[in-house]
Amino acid sequence: MNVLIVRPDGIGDVLLSLPVATQLKRLLPGVTVGFLTSPTVAPLLDRHPDVDYVRTIRFTDPLKDLRRAFSQGVEAAIFLKPFRRLMWAAWLAGVPIRVATGYRWYSLLANRRIYEHRSDFLKHESEYNVDLLKGLGLRPQPVSRPALPLNEAERAAGASWWLGLPDPRVVVHPGGISARRWRPEQYRDLVVALADRGYGVALTGSDLERQEFGKDLPLSTALPSGVVDLMGKLSLRELMSMMANAHVVVSGATGPAHLAAALGIPTVTLFDPRRNNLPVRWKPLGTGVLLRPDVPTCDKCIGEVCPYWDCLDRFTVATVTSIISKVSETPSALTVLHI
Repeated sequence: MNVLIVRPDGIGDVLLSLPVATQLKRLLPGVTVGFLTSPTVAPLLDRHPDVDYVRTIRFTDPLKDLRRAFSQGVEAAIFLKPFRRLMWAAWLAGVPIRVATGYRWYSLLANRRIYEHRSDFLKHESEYNVDLLKGLGLRPQPVSRPALPLNEAERAAGASWWLGLPDPRVVVHPGGISARRWRPEQYRDLVVALADRGYGVALTGSDLERQEFGKDLPLSTALPSGVVDLMGKLSLRELMSMMANAHVVVSGATGPAHLAAALGIPTVTLFDPRRNNLPVRWKPLGTGVLLRPDVPTCDKCIGEVCPYWDCLDRFTVATVTSIISKVSETPSALTVLHI
């Protein structure tokens, strides 16, 4: 069987989809597993042992191009998130088996439906993903941590980004899209505090995140010795190889936290208190510490009218620095701390 896993969105979303590919390989001997994802995230899947081919689309692509993505022998498509236009394209392409959740009106475009509300937040995203294998008549297995392969050349190239910087090596990623963020000045002060303690620090992020982060904090003149600014300078594979040579990765609840976990690097992750960002569903599947403000869970951020508007300020630079120190010395199973 030729099975196409459909997840064309973020880094973390695709990483937490990899257990589906892994279990397909275990449960269906001889299966061919493909991924339909975005051009930005596709390099993540290069040379992955459980992924036989990768196709890319953009949401703005014409329907005829989306339909073409489901051609060339695809016998089953598993929609880990039910994007309507993609499900319509698969139906038009005549994909024989189309697996998706069953609660949306356009779930009629699927012919194998799994009735499960992810909004209940009863388990991890990766577990929700593998449960869709029931649509192929398979019995999902317990989820193992996704892993990303790097070859020796990539690891050596990644180590070169750290040349001249002291140990321990810490990646600080101040960006993110889906989560509320710690303030830029807090990340800046964290970088300074780590440098003062003798850590080697690498700042990472996209070019857009660099622009946003640097609006009020000019980076070129503000970084102390022992810190390298790599924001906007790395491809996804270069970020992976550089991160694989770190001791700790610090970020918000965003893709790089899941990336670090998949590379076996401990994380210190700053989660906001919104319900759709609950750790039970979105925690990194690795080692380290997850920080969450000890305030009531909210449905959405309503801004400064909220009495807990300063919730992320509960994560002080001193506290985060201390936690990074402990994680870099003795990585252990992921711990959730409410502060």
